[in-house]
Amino acid sequence: MTIETLKDQWGDYAKDIRLNIGTVLSTDGAPDLTATQIFGIALASAYATRSAPVIEAIQTEAGDVLPEAERIAAKAAATIMAMNNVYYRFAHLVSDKEYANLPAKLRMNVIGSPGIAKVDFELYSLAVSAINGCGMCMDAHVHEVTKAGVTKIGVQSAIRIASVINAAAQAEAIKAL
Repeated sequence: MTIETLKDQWGDYAKDIRLNIGTVLSTDGAPDLTATQIFGIALASAYATRSAPVIEAIQTEAGDVLPEAERIAAKAAATIMAMNNVYYRFAHLVSDKEYANLPAKLRMNVIGSPGIAKVDFELYSLAVSAINGCGMCMDAHVHEVTKAGVTKIGVQSAIRIASVINAAAQAEAIKAL
């Protein structure tokens, strides 16, 4: 399955997403990110949506651009953020702020040793955290990527990719109705 195949199956309800997905998955459409970062962010975002057709299309589109280590890291980012985003969103949103001061006591070793460039893993984690809606995690990942030299435009590009991939998964779900 390719992105073109997906786009051809979406109705007029997804016209903007059809246009945007082609744009954000290019270095022109995602300024200040490399092709590897773009497809790593897209793949981690696809995993976060849990949409099998979107995951398959992004995997196909990534082709030779995304080495195996990056593919594994995208899976790891989506998986670890599935845990962290729930935990830290709770700690951030619950009225009793004492919870935020308690140690998480959750293993998160992959964040410290992701098997790829740390900044790239942080970008993948940022995108997944945006999809999952964890403000505390988004702040932490923005801090790390900007400290590593990613520009505000690069951060915005990562979030634009995540938002379009999330919308693609929504278009896929609606298509089935």
